[in-house]
Amino acid sequence: MALLERVSTLIRANLNDLIDKAEEPEKMIKQVILDMENQLLQVKTQVAISIADQHVLHNKLKENEENERQWVRRAEMAIDKHDDALARTALERSMSYKAMAAGFRQQVEDQKTQVENLKSALLKLQQKLEEAKAKSDTLIAFNKASKASGLVDADTHSAAFDRMKEKVRHTEATAAATAELAGDDLEEQFAALEKQSEVDRLLNELKSKRKVG
Repeated sequence: MALLERVSTLIRANLNDLIDKAEEPEKMIKQVILDMENQLLQVKTQVAISIADQHVLHNKLKENEENERQWVRRAEMAIDKHDDALARTALERSMSYKAMAAGFRQQVEDQKTQVENLKSALLKLQQKLEEAKAKSDTLIAFNKASKASGLVDADTHSAAFDRMKEKVRHTEATAAATAELAGDDLEEQFAALEKQSEVDRLLNELKSKRKVG
């Protein structure tokens, strides 16, 4: 989707090159940060929408699976009553619901993939945004000093840049850790939802078996 392409472009952006090539480095880095914040908001919104769509598809899948089981039970009842014609009709209906369930099952899997892709893009963009914020002041100041002196040779530039990177390393590591924790929290929430869905499924199956019995 176009959103993921835009996010991917921001994630791949080399902040150092952007600042070095910009006529107004401060304006450039502020615009990059603003773009990232805007895209981050859009990705968060899209993640929420995609998760909601996944739940809707999952519910439709469960409904069709339940309808399939229900018509199989009806077919069994008809067979017990020696009404083969009615049993055939019920089995045809169950097959129809089975086909629809298969379609929704594939849609659920596709939606899961989309959600995972969006979650991954969200975490990467959060890390890139933290990197941009951490580097912005230092990079801009270094760029201004370099241009003002006009005397910074390649070796001096490299050494100074290495020192600058060391200063922001801790901030970047903290940002990455924060993003990782956020990802872990999302995984836990999804695991809880999946566990609840499995419990509901087993409960419904048990109730169905008791009814058939």
